[in-house]
Amino acid sequence: MRSRFDEQLDLLNEEMINMGAFCESAIATCAKALDSGDIAAAEKVQDISVQINHKEREIEALCMKLILQQQPVARDLRTISSALKMISDMKRIGDQSADIADIITEANISSSDDTFHINEMANAVIKMVNGSVDAFVKKNVKAAKEVIAADANINSRFDEIKHNIIEKLCVPGTDSECAVDLLMIAKYFERIGDHAKKLAGWVVYSTTGIREED
Repeated sequence: MRSRFDEQLDLLNEEMINMGAFCESAIATCAKALDSGDIAAAEKVQDISVQINHKEREIEALCMKLILQQQPVARDLRTISSALKMISDMKRIGDQSADIADIITEANISSSDDTFHINEMANAVIKMVNGSVDAFVKKNVKAAKEVIAADANINSRFDEIKHNIIEKLCVPGTDSECAVDLLMIAKYFERIGDHAKKLAGWVVYSTTGIREED
């Protein structure tokens, strides 16, 4: 029975990796679309978001099957319950990536210093998501806490971008609509960072039983 249970836990890990990869792809595709103005790339994010939603339902079904059939306790139960919490946050990452893509599709955004810094922010968020899922699979509390700490950098980047955009809004002739769109995109990436931090918090809980403060 334990051998079968371990096989199912391995499957859970694989599915979590797959869902995490979809999330990373959604964020990266948004960043690419923002940098290049590629509307076709932005539209692909919607398809990736749908795949993330499907994967959430598949993992949820697997987790419920593990709970009902195997009746796990202690660390095993924490692992499964943490996975359920994590897929909810990953779904939100997919939703917010789709929101970013919607803005890019409808706006007229050209490459600038702001888009460059926002893309840097997106790349940092991708690392957080990857680090969280990898820490879950490897049960690496140290790595998870590093992801939690990295969120402060995302917040700092957002504050800097916000400050720069607000300054530009005070300059006559600035395209205010584009500036607001960029600010919204940056805010969505900041929120995705918050969800990546929550992912890491659930990794810590799954291993130690202690929930990190959000």
